[in-house]
Amino acid sequence: MNSQFLRTEMILGSDAMTRLSHAHVAIFGIGGVGSWCAESLARAGVGALTLIDYDEISLTNLNRQVEALHSTVGQFKAVAMADRIKDIHPDCQVTTMIQRYEANTRDAFPFSSFDYIVDAIDLVSCKLDLIETALKRAIPIISSLGTGNKVDASLFHVTDISKTHNCSLSRIVRKELGKRGIKHHKVVFSPELPIKSLQLEEPPPGRRNVPASTAWVPPVAGFLLAGEVVQNLTK
Repeated sequence: MNSQFLRTEMILGSDAMTRLSHAHVAIFGIGGVGSWCAESLARAGVGALTLIDYDEISLTNLNRQVEALHSTVGQFKAVAMADRIKDIHPDCQVTTMIQRYEANTRDAFPFSSFDYIVDAIDLVSCKLDLIETALKRAIPIISSLGTGNKVDASLFHVTDISKTHNCSLSRIVRKELGKRGIKHHKVVFSPELPIKSLQLEEPPPGRRNVPASTAWVPPVAGFLLAGEVVQNLTK
């Protein structure tokens, strides 16, 4: 029988598609990386997605975020992404959580229902707590590291945090995870040295600067995250 997932089933098999249809994946951060990951998971046939993001779509998001359109500026990113997914995969059970993940809000998240977690969070403290929480609860998790100020998308790949270099975010995450006794963690990473960018935008509170971005780099990181999740769920 023909279906929208037929081409995927042709390469993964029917058993894999059944597993995907029963899987629940949480994506923390629906920005330039997380939005493309979420869409890829929906197009792959994942049966349930929880989208976590507290931010609204702004005009400067249009250059890289899949849910960012002139018609969605001002909407919550998670809500706009959920609406898009419903049009792609109507049977997907999509839950939105419009709040920031951090240590103080950790108990509000239904971790026991997640089969896999995608970490596309920018803030280091929140990222570290999410990784540590997932590992303690034995929930598979993969993290995206820095995509800002980079232009060579071909350098991104899946690796272990212990093998990362040339990335300030990976250096901080690696160091702080080590303090927590975590030596190994799966990440999507690029060794490309960041380009010094012009500062044309006022940084938000708590940030020293705003990283530059392109239309082609964050999506590649998102696709790699989604591919790793799908392959792990179906194995």
